Amino acid sequence: MLNDSEKLKIKIDDFKAKCREKGLKITPQRLAVYQTLLKSKMHPSAEMLFREVRKEVPNISLDTVNRTLLTLADIGDAFILEGSGDVKRFDADLKNHQHFKCVKCKKIIDFHHKPFDNIKVPESISSKYIVLRKTVYLEGICDICRKKK
Repeated sequence: MLNDSEKLKIKIDDFKAKCREKGLKITPQRLAVYQTLLKSKMHPSAEMLFREVRKEVPNISLDTVNRTLLTLADIGDAFILEGSGDVKRFDADLKNHQHFKCVKCKKIIDFHHKPFDNIKVPESISSKYIVLRKTVYLEGICDICRKKK
């Protein structure tokens, strides 16, 4: 079984191959953003990730981080999590899973409920449109915020 370091290396190698395939430069900034996103369990916003990446790449700009995150989403190496009115958050975990967001503290929690993996798309949608991704995104109040009441 692979350890976390080996898994990270495989993901980075796959990312580099995908960049080459898409004609994208493999820059130190792009690698730093992707690596930091992979290591994060927080579903960070561009600004949150910017603060972390700057520790490794002090001269990186927020705009570079934001554009890199959007590029990662475009090439399929990250998901954009958009909730009701908040900033975009990003997730590099591509395995089947769902999200729960606390509307109080804004924390996003991964969970996996197998029946959600195979949600049937209504005929009225599938006959007209091409569905690229099905997601489940729940909002509510987390256990920590609920206890604070």
